[in-house]
Amino acid sequence: MHQTFDAALGVNLLQANQTEADHNREHFDAWGITCLNLMSSPGAGKTVLLEKTLSDLSSHLNVAVIEGDMTTELDAERLRQYGVPIIAINTGRSCHLDAEMVAGGLHQFQENYQPETFDLILVENVGNLVCPAEFEVGEHAKVALLSVTEGEDKPLKYPVMFQEADCLLVTKMDLAPHLDIDIQRIENNVRQINPNVTIIPVSAKTGEGLNIWLNWVNQQVKSKAIVS
Repeated sequence: MHQTFDAALGVNLLQANQTEADHNREHFDAWGITCLNLMSSPGAGKTVLLEKTLSDLSSHLNVAVIEGDMTTELDAERLRQYGVPIIAINTGRSCHLDAEMVAGGLHQFQENYQPETFDLILVENVGNLVCPAEFEVGEHAKVALLSVTEGEDKPLKYPVMFQEADCLLVTKMDLAPHLDIDIQRIENNVRQINPNVTIIPVSAKTGEGLNIWLNWVNQQVKSKAIVS
């Protein structure tokens, strides 16, 4: 059966993106950098999580951030106070970062810094539960965030995001007692489509789970260093 034009175009776009993503990963590997891609719907807490993460990790790791937003540099400005390189990318009408956009960010990074002196690049993707999961950017691991305010059914309604995730952060746990939400049901729904994903409940407000998250990130960096 022949593919429709739109289906064939989609496959070609993903193939081209994958080629560029592989090229980005070659750069990361050559520099000895671990890259993590953070993805979620808008408002799930990616930026505040990055604030807490940078506050801790920048004391013992050389970290940079690629910050994706459709417009503005509001989130980038929030992160610059932590004294780490922030590469801001505006995607315009595109609802995700793709590998070519990140490649452009890496060229800026290479022009202004010494990449081989860095340990970790955190990519904050555009808020969207669909497209970011389909377009790799060269990351070594994908991190999905799901806030307790989004409901228990999101992993089943948007399976690709959760199927692709290596780590899932269930965010805003401080709000859970005030909501009709079953955290165990969220985990069960996620496990239906991704049995091996690491699930970490966190609250940026109370600090719940942040040490577990930071330990997971540190382990990714150490594992990459051992392989390299």
